[in-house]
Amino acid sequence: MKSVAVIDCGTNSTRILIVDGDGRTLAREMTITRLGEGVAQTGILGDAALDRVFTCLTRYRTIMDTFGVSEGKLVATSAARDAANGPEFLVRCEAITGITPVLLSGAEEATASYIGATADLEPSTLPVMIIDIGGGSTELACRVNGAMVAFSMQLGCVRVSEAAFHQPTVTSDEADEARVMIVREIDRMFAAVPAFSDLVGAVRLVGLAGTVATIAQMDAGISEYDRNAVHHRILRRSDVQRWYETLAAETASERLLHAGMVPGREDVLVGGLLVLDAVMARFGISELLSSECDILDGVAAQLQGRA
Repeated sequence: MKSVAVIDCGTNSTRILIVDGDGRTLAREMTITRLGEGVAQTGILGDAALDRVFTCLTRYRTIMDTFGVSEGKLVATSAARDAANGPEFLVRCEAITGITPVLLSGAEEATASYIGATADLEPSTLPVMIIDIGGGSTELACRVNGAMVAFSMQLGCVRVSEAAFHQPTVTSDEADEARVMIVREIDRMFAAVPAFSDLVGAVRLVGLAGTVATIAQMDAGISEYDRNAVHHRILRRSDVQRWYETLAAETASERLLHAGMVPGREDVLVGGLLVLDAVMARFGISELLSSECDILDGVAAQLQGRA
């Protein structure tokens, strides 16, 4: 089996994973590119955001060449789904990277994230539900009696932050506005997928992507990324609430002073924490497991026939 590259062009970051024929990681990188900047307001991917992503993809192509990898898949998610110029964006992505671009639906994104995040989990007596809080969307997925129950909410750390937070620190009115937005979307999810109601109080939650990864790193108190310190770290809902209260009262520059805060997430992490807390509350969940395996790993497994 050949080595493959998977690139994820997300709303807040652009990431690459290269695995060998046995699925072992050769390279994994993340760059904050904020592709979805302003998309909710304008309906298009902005020129500055596109330039950031294309510059990043050019570098990722060099990494692929270093490992002699020419096959793989580039996936685009919420920002590209929402933007009128999403198709043109994908054409340029393919020209730069040489690999096939795919605009994932919310359900496809949720399924790939589930495959990636659950591959290395110990067996659980409860169904495992993943939460993937991205920049523009949040995916929930759980396999119940062999069938995938999944939904993609129009909620993400960038989307919530751009819509509700306009002051240096989060005001009570802004927090209320964000919570109303979040609860409305969670209500829509439960109405669309009644099976989620049966999972209240009856799932094991696994969190992935930037919001959970960053808060896990901050909770561990480490400045330099250490996968072993954050992968499968347990975070209580009280930890999520404590970090929200701390960060909401600080300016973006003050948030950067915390060990583990990833530059480029300081202005949107609070929005992601509100989403996470609201989902945990609705499902009656007191703790979650942080996972560093995610949609990249899931897509790689699908490409190589391991899923």
